[in-house]
Amino acid sequence: MKAAAFALAGAALLIPALVLADRAALRLPEQAPDPRIDFEKYTLPNGLEVILVPDKSVPLVAVTVWYHVGSGNETYGKSGFAHLFEHMLFQGSKNVGVDKHFEILTQIGKTNVNGTTNPDRTNYYEVVPSNQLATALWLESDRMGYLLQPPKTVDDPANHFGKSLANQIDVVRNERRQNYDNVPYGKTRFAVSMGLYPEGHPYRYLTIGKHEDLTSATIDDVKNFFKTWYVPANATLAIGGDFDTAEAKKLVDQWFGKFPKSTKPAVVPVVAPAIKSKEVVVEDNFAKLRQVQFVWHSPANFAAGDAELDIAADALSRTGPGRLYRELTYKGLAQSVSTYQGGSGFSGQFQIAVTLRGDSDLAVIKKVVMEEVSKLAKETLSDKEIARVVAANEAAMIARFETAFGRAETLQAYNHYLGNPDRVSWDLDRYRKTTAENIRATVAKYLTPSNVLVVITNPSTAGAQ
Repeated sequence: MKAAAFALAGAALLIPALVLADRAALRLPEQAPDPRIDFEKYTLPNGLEVILVPDKSVPLVAVTVWYHVGSGNETYGKSGFAHLFEHMLFQGSKNVGVDKHFEILTQIGKTNVNGTTNPDRTNYYEVVPSNQLATALWLESDRMGYLLQPPKTVDDPANHFGKSLANQIDVVRNERRQNYDNVPYGKTRFAVSMGLYPEGHPYRYLTIGKHEDLTSATIDDVKNFFKTWYVPANATLAIGGDFDTAEAKKLVDQWFGKFPKSTKPAVVPVVAPAIKSKEVVVEDNFAKLRQVQFVWHSPANFAAGDAELDIAADALSRTGPGRLYRELTYKGLAQSVSTYQGGSGFSGQFQIAVTLRGDSDLAVIKKVVMEEVSKLAKETLSDKEIARVVAANEAAMIARFETAFGRAETLQAYNHYLGNPDRVSWDLDRYRKTTAENIRATVAKYLTPSNVLVVITNPSTAGAQ
């Protein structure tokens, strides 16, 4: 199941619920009530959104800050900058020394800390003992308000940003080499994105960006990006876990309330243009087995059709009963089969990846895949195939809602994409209330033979360099 949907449930749900229409036929108990996650959302005068998610079951608090900017908001020639900027937020601010962010959190007993960037948002988070909430909020507020002021402890404040930027450019470029350039099927990921999106589209070069764009980043780019996107009105602070609500509000006001009023920047959606069916071949120095991917444009995250294609993906590749799994893996043609419906803010991708076994005939693989997709477009799924996905979603809910961090991040996601943190039941109902006919029609609409990108990856005869 895709992580982007963040469909979760409460631990009180002991038996995952299945599709409502299937319960009588499958002789299952009535569906348990959906969990209610208590929260309060409010907005400071400067525009900062705050979501409080109290839970006193464990003496920990999770602090998460989402800035509503990602690689999908980058301008042409600046690919990778949103992720590069994420790194800059750990390089010190006015009252926090260089590389001191992690050190301070370690000293107070953090159990989790990081930052991540995707096409739609950049998040920063820490999980600390509940008596250290003030420290976590101070750290986040200092870089929100004072990132452009060099740390008081640096010896050469005039050159602080230049040194930090040069250092982090090297770090991010090395990250690209480790995770994309010099790993099996890393080149395939770029072949997919470049095959789906034209030059100038922000999704074309993935969140990691191009080497030449990264090396061209300047101090002025850092300052302008911060002033545009890292303003209170473009951020949401969520606090989850063991805290007193009144006290938490006082701390939020103390550390964030003094920032001046700001304006949320306008986001211009970039539509994914239609493509015609085409085939791309990649020679990979690091891959040991051939792989073929079939990729289509698909609905954006939480948009109409997103859940239906998620169910179709599961029906194709679930280990054991998946249709492609049975036809390719069981019969010894493939080493692995995976499918994925991944939605981002502007558009999504539906992917089928097949790693071939030995000298399996690629033509046969391609024929089987397209035939199975065609069947989904012509014939409805069984009740059990749909029910299986609903059950898996609700099981994933239980796991994610077990932690304060999981609850806070989930409400952050609903707030970001839907404008309302209280969307748990709505999200589940996308799967529970759809129909086999809706799924069939959605597959027929999006997964056509005329608009599929096929990427074939062959191990290079030259071997790894």
